[in-house]
Amino acid sequence: MEELTKTEERVMQVIWKLKAAFVKDIIDALPDDPKPPYNTISSVVRLLEKKAYVGYKAYGKTYEYFALISKSEYRKVSFKKMLAGYFDNSSSSLLSFMAKEENLSADDIKKIQDIINKNQQP
Repeated sequence: MEELTKTEERVMQVIWKLKAAFVKDIIDALPDDPKPPYNTISSVVRLLEKKAYVGYKAYGKTYEYFALISKSEYRKVSFKKMLAGYFDNSSSSLLSFMAKEENLSADDIKKIQDIINKNQQP
């Protein structure tokens, strides 16, 4: 799976949220102010199509875009890259970072421990 640029990822977030969208819908859903030009977003969507992240349904000269890769698939691959690149594939390093940098509450730590216990192999 090819890595996305920040702009491509922002557009994919909108497409995942809307399920299917025309370029105008994507622009309307972006939080930017002022809104990016139509041609810019249209170009980004075409790049996403070339990278096989989106497909489309044609209505004459108008295209409705939809995700070919689910948000959960992308999250899984992105997370694995982040874990490898920033935490040397070490879950304990990631958890240590979270505990130090995110000021986890006792309740958060308990929830994490419960998740770990629930997902351990017998």
